[in-house]
Amino acid sequence: MKNKPSTQLATLCYIKQDGKTLMLFRNKKENDYHEGKWNGLGGKFEPGETPEMCAQREIFEESGLTVGKLVLKGMIQFPLFDGEKDWFVFCFNAFDCTGDLIDSEEGSLSWIPDADIKKLNLWEGDKIFIPWLEKDGIFSARFEYENGRLKNWKQITYP
Repeated sequence: MKNKPSTQLATLCYIKQDGKTLMLFRNKKENDYHEGKWNGLGGKFEPGETPEMCAQREIFEESGLTVGKLVLKGMIQFPLFDGEKDWFVFCFNAFDCTGDLIDSEEGSLSWIPDADIKKLNLWEGDKIFIPWLEKDGIFSARFEYENGRLKNWKQITYP
């Protein structure tokens, strides 16, 4: 019998301020699957966490900022994204953050003008769903990757 893939819950957060979004350039960790890409902040759930608790913790750990307001924008499934697990990622916008940026162990943090985000080296699917973060409502989608390339995608729920 073939092993069934396990499931990994995670968050992806886009901190908004003054027409800019805080982005993380993944350039510091060895063997980082996301190396050379720009991402929002976030990561894996810890036991007992809600999506909001995970988002708040990850934002603080990766940036030093404390979240004032979180808005759930959607959920994305990445089947076998890492070759082993189906990832389910809760996507948030974050506002009214306080604190000072730290030197993140995950990568280099930069405030990017919203108009320039799609010019960054993003995952192909990110270029599709990032505009959905600005719409009213909650989206649901599925993005399938193969060898680091977007193979197929489907927006399931439309904001």
